[in-house]
Amino acid sequence: MRIKISKGGANGSSDDARRPSSGAYPKHPRVAVGAVVFKDECVLLVRRGQPPAQGLWAIPGGSVKLGETLQQAAEREILEETGVCISAGRPALTFDMVEKDSAGRIRFHYVIVDLDARYEHGDLRAGDDAMEARWVSRTDIGLMEVSAKTLRLLKERYGFH
Repeated sequence: MRIKISKGGANGSSDDARRPSSGAYPKHPRVAVGAVVFKDECVLLVRRGQPPAQGLWAIPGGSVKLGETLQQAAEREILEETGVCISAGRPALTFDMVEKDSAGRIRFHYVIVDLDARYEHGDLRAGDDAMEARWVSRTDIGLMEVSAKTLRLLKERYGFH
């Protein structure tokens, strides 16, 4: 799953003014969503363009905005990131993503809810901070660098591996 963050200041700082948009060095956990979408026996994945998990393939998604339901956030995020319209459903997996820096400080802390979703329409394209977006087959997933959480979810809940 992809989480939207922006880069810190010129020296990589993470001052309080940047904290809300960057996600780095939070004061409290942030809520994020992903959507598990299948079409023609393939799953929708994105290659993350920003940390955490930069460069890895994962379930698309991002941060929940104030006032959004999980489903609304997932539908907005998938459209922004992939150009695909979905109908988001029930939670498939909820987990924590905590990443510490070399000094042991919490760099990122997200509570992530991946939702089951149905493909509605749209032409696939990488948008927002996704480096790539792709419909991935069972054959191709084994040839890609996919996040461990994504692989586990796809295998255990959907038998996709």
